[in-house]
Amino acid sequence: MLIYKIFRRPEWDALRKNGQTSGAPIDLSDGYIHLSTAEQVVETAAKHFADESDLVLVAVEADALAPDLKWEPSRGGALFPHLYRDMRMDDVVWDKSLPLGATGHIFPEGVV
Repeated sequence: MLIYKIFRRPEWDALRKNGQTSGAPIDLSDGYIHLSTAEQVVETAAKHFADESDLVLVAVEADALAPDLKWEPSRGGALFPHLYRDMRMDDVVWDKSLPLGATGHIFPEGVV
């Protein structure tokens, strides 16, 4: 199952350069990397990145992150995937730009 991380362009560039990341400021303060399922990622983009246009959507394979991936209640009690280790470039299955359109972010075909 693919799960997703939304990065701001500088965060993505740092991951590519360094080969790993502890995540965005919110991830650092919470102590884990926030991820979303396909069903959750549109709301995540709207809630946390509403006015941001230079974003990158990164897909990772949930099973490959075990045992460091935990499913924990968050928004509305839904279980969200949280990664309790650095994300590494070799975790990334694919990455795509996540542009901002007139009515919200434009997700790659097949994600939502």
